[in-house]
Amino acid sequence: MILDQFNLEGKVALVTGAAAGIGQGMAVALAEAGADVAIVGHKRSLDETEQMIKERERKCLPIVADLKSTDAIETVVKQTTQNLARLDILANVAGMIKRVPAIEVSEKDWDDVINLNLKSVFFLSQAAAKVMKEYKYGKIINIASMLSFQGGMFVPAYAASKGGIASLTKSLANEWAKYGINVNAIAPGYIDTANTAPIKNDPVRNNSILERISCGRWGVPSDLQGTAVFLASAASDYLHGTILNVDGGWLAR
Repeated sequence: MILDQFNLEGKVALVTGAAAGIGQGMAVALAEAGADVAIVGHKRSLDETEQMIKERERKCLPIVADLKSTDAIETVVKQTTQNLARLDILANVAGMIKRVPAIEVSEKDWDDVINLNLKSVFFLSQAAAKVMKEYKYGKIINIASMLSFQGGMFVPAYAASKGGIASLTKSLANEWAKYGINVNAIAPGYIDTANTAPIKNDPVRNNSILERISCGRWGVPSDLQGTAVFLASAASDYLHGTILNVDGGWLAR
């Protein structure tokens, strides 16, 4: 049966940025599909996401870590494998954005965004791949962006990081496919989360965005759940280095 290919029973997933928004939605979706899930957060409580996963009768391991630290990354992967026995799926969702004119960007702001959005994704993927390689199976899902394809304005570090994610996804896919590891990415459109609240709450900007979205609405985290399960499952075994746009038609305009 085709639906059996989407079943994640017996798999273990690690989802970063899982306290809310896209990360929470993806963690819950993977649990509903049958996976046990390690969830990573930093400043926000993971209690809500943990409860949602346990309500779906799956194991949940909450981990508090600042992924801008490479030492923390090694610990996160080790805790996952020690407590949940294996690691099959990695969803690199944690990210940040700082809106400021390029001429005013500080070195700290630049480093914070690049370190979390790009550097941590590489080193977390590397640590996960070392585990996945041992049993020749793994699914790595990165979060790209429309700004992987467009330049945007007032978010130079974010745009640079997401352009990097697109290239990194393809690079890792090229190297790791031979180990049975699929590396792909989702490029969300305008999703209603805390990160996008400032522009959604700006009537002028909000209206200009809605005019371009073909389906006429902002996305919500649940709009990405099906894509996440697909990329985490056997249904995507022949997909390598692909960026799937889930944007309501934004890039098609």
